[in-house]
Amino acid sequence: MKFKSYSAVFPIILSEDRQKILLHLRQNTGYQDGKWDTAASGHVDVGETAKQAVCRECKEEIGIDVEVDRLEFIHLSHHVDSDRSYYHIYFVVSKYEGVPTIMEPDKAAELKWFDLNDLPDNMISIRRQAIELWSADIMYAEVYDGKLM
Repeated sequence: MKFKSYSAVFPIILSEDRQKILLHLRQNTGYQDGKWDTAASGHVDVGETAKQAVCRECKEEIGIDVEVDRLEFIHLSHHVDSDRSYYHIYFVVSKYEGVPTIMEPDKAAELKWFDLNDLPDNMISIRRQAIELWSADIMYAEVYDGKLM
């Protein structure tokens, strides 16, 4: 049986010293509300590349300008369950213009910097997992029904 594959991008927005990550607290989205997530994550739209999606999402969700050629690919996770397939594509954003600000207050309750070695307990587990895999220099992972393969 064939089914569609979906793609989502997750910018790992780092402080200048690359020791802190910018996260937002989800609300009113219907997915993992009340948990911390990578700021400015979102789906890849029809007709755009993953890098273009990162730049668009950063502008739309937190008001910063990111240049495509400054993005650093760090990880791809392929998530599979019984009814769909998702590709989660992670890029480091360490250079950008502007000051990160919540642009969609209906979807994000808070925007906060966290030490990469001290992520919040109530962070979305698959995002934490991707950051841990990146830290271990693992660029690809497969997740089936929520379990790392």
